[in-house]
Formats: sequence, C-alpha cells, structure tokens
Amino acid sequence: MRAKEIPLVFGCRGEKLVGIIHHAEGGSKIGVLLVVGGPQYRVGSHRQFVLLARHLASQGIPVMRFDVRGMGDSEGEQRSFADLDDDIAAAVDCLLTSCPELDGVVLWGLCDAASAALFYGYQDSRVKGMVLLNPWVFTEQGAAKTVLKHYYLRRLLSKDFWLKIIAFKFDYAHSLASLFNLLKQASAKNETSKTIEASVKVDENLALPIRMRECFRRFTAPVLLILSGRDLTADEFKETVKGDPEWQTLINDSRVTRRDFNEADHTFSSEAWREQVARWTSDWINTLDRQ
Repeated sequence: MRAKEIPLVFGCRGEKLVGIIHHAEGGSKIGVLLVVGGPQYRVGSHRQFVLLARHLASQGIPVMRFDVRGMGDSEGEQRSFADLDDDIAAAVDCLLTSCPELDGVVLWGLCDAASAALFYGYQDSRVKGMVLLNPWVFTEQGAAKTVLKHYYLRRLLSKDFWLKIIAFKFDYAHSLASLFNLLKQASAKNETSKTIEASVKVDENLALPIRMRECFRRFTAPVLLILSGRDLTADEFKETVKGDPEWQTLINDSRVTRRDFNEADHTFSSEAWREQVARWTSDWINTLDRQ
C-alpha cells in the first residue's frame, strides 16, 4: 500500500510547530497521533516513531508525528510532559484538517508521553482511543519501592555482583548508603489510595499516580496498554496498580487491552520488539475501525 509523507508547519499559541503526516490509502476512519515526551523529538528512540508511522501507514492508517513546543524543530520554550495539552490539541486539529476522511484519532505515547496523552485524552471527544506504553507514574516513594523490589533482587541473582564481592571490588559504603536512602523513601506516606471527587477537570496538583488514575477513569474509550518486562518505569506502574484497588478496577475493565512484553526493555530497542509493538498497534486500531 502506498503512503505519502508530507512535512508541515502549524500553529500553537502563536508559535510554529513542525510535523509530518503519513497519508495512507486504506480507508481507515481512525488516525494516529504520536505524542512525544521529553527530552525527545518526532523521530523517536532508535527511529521508533518514523518506523512505526511507516508501518501503520502501510496498513492504511494515517499517522502524524510532530515536535511539541521547545523540542526538535518547533518554536517556543521547552516544557514538561504535564503541560502539553495545547500542543496535542493543535496537532489533533492539524491531523484532522489534513485528513478530512478521519472520524477521530488515537493518541500513542511512550513513558511520560503516555502520561501526557492521559492528561489530554478525556477532554477531547475526537480522541477515540489511546495506546499507552510503560506509563510514567514516578514518585520518590514508588521509585524507591520499585528499585528495592526489582533492581536489588536482580542484582542478588547476578553473577557479576558476586564476582565483584569475591574480587573485593564492591563498594559497601556507597551501596549501604544508597540502600538506606531507598528504604527511607519507600517508607514515606502513600497517597495513591486517595479518592477524588468528580469535577470538570482533574486537579493538576494531585500526586502523579492519582492524577493519571483520575484521567484514566474519565477517558471512556478503548485503551491498549503495553508493558515491558525489563523496565523499572513499567515495574513502577505495575506496583502502583497493585497497591491501588481503584487502579486495578480501571485496568481490568473490558475496554482495556493489555499486552505484557516480558522480554522487552523500556524503548523496545530491538527490531523484533519494535515490530511486535507495531503489529499490536495496527491490529488493535483495525478493531476500532470495525466497531
């Protein structure tokens, strides 16, 4: 299937953003907007966004990838992933204007871009679904617990770790200080079980896991959730869900399709991993098109 890649410039709050639309001849009514976190730009780690966009376009699904303000070739000051609503809205406008055959879009985001997609998605009825990969739910307490449970266990089972000890190359003082600090952070007060009253917009001052949970709750369209097995960010998300019954209810809802990719790292850096994610994405979007 032939696809055309068209560069374009569009506006956001008086500043110019740069993007590329991958047009497709396939009749899909759903397009994909690749949301970029930071520091990152529209090509993606290991050219992942370019290759993903071309795969989807070859399957008849139009795609747009772009630079948010302050990143890549776009104008403006660099901003946090938590402050991308205007950029995403402008990109959705641009994609739907450029591809008038579309009825809506799917937001696709990795790590903090998944979080940014969640912050925005429930506010825009044109967003018909989201693909969330290894969502970023970082808190100092959550990160500490994750490192203690996952990193240190892997270290204890590592041959290199024990070879360092035998060779007297292990830094006991530094490691014990790091362990003590992690234990202190892990024992801090946990707020992830807090229940939030409904309002027009989710409070931006909430702790990150709670804010994301409430955005997830208000987004009622389908979600494809992809979690790596060799990634502390994914581990922290899993631990957050495990420790919060409200998160568990949301993740287990029938509208959520979950893929656990146990072999993969954070950015799906091998060709095989990247292609599997691309196939999962295109297959899932095709199911949306048939609904």
